[in-house]
Amino acid sequence: MEKGLLEKTGKPLDHWIGIVQASKIEKHKAIMDFLKSEHGFSHGFANFVALKSRKADAGSIDNVDLLINQYKGKEHLKSIYDDLLSKVNEFGTDITITPKKDSVSFIRKKQFLLIKPATKTRIDMGLKLKGKALTERLENSGPFGAMCTHRVKISALEEVDAELLEWIKEAYEKSV
Repeated sequence: MEKGLLEKTGKPLDHWIGIVQASKIEKHKAIMDFLKSEHGFSHGFANFVALKSRKADAGSIDNVDLLINQYKGKEHLKSIYDDLLSKVNEFGTDITITPKKDSVSFIRKKQFLLIKPATKTRIDMGLKLKGKALTERLENSGPFGAMCTHRVKISALEEVDAELLEWIKEAYEKSV
């Protein structure tokens, strides 16, 4: 987005953040409306600059803080995430781990795993396993939609077992 903004407007992101700050507008929608009406921005670029100027996007938050925020009030689930992270890292050195505001993506050439603390008692793990039959445990993707083909609900560390790791490994191997 940042490169596209520079190409489209001829000005870098810092310039536009300065314009927003000088305007003294603080609300997200008001910033977007200002950029659209006064500077001819498209919706996407206005949203991008508004998020960056308010430091409200995941890219403006440190990865450690993103994880802390994800597990706030769900700290007991963090050990499940840490265990999954450790075991997935054993698959290879070609994995990019990308924390977001509410989840963490694991990407090889494509995303193959998504880990999200879904409730105070459960982590939802999304997998990309096209063609894999559903089971009682390996459900359809549910709220993950097209980002994943399957979902596994995990409530306890003991559920990170050989079967689960086999599914993750299969998704990893298919993500080339």
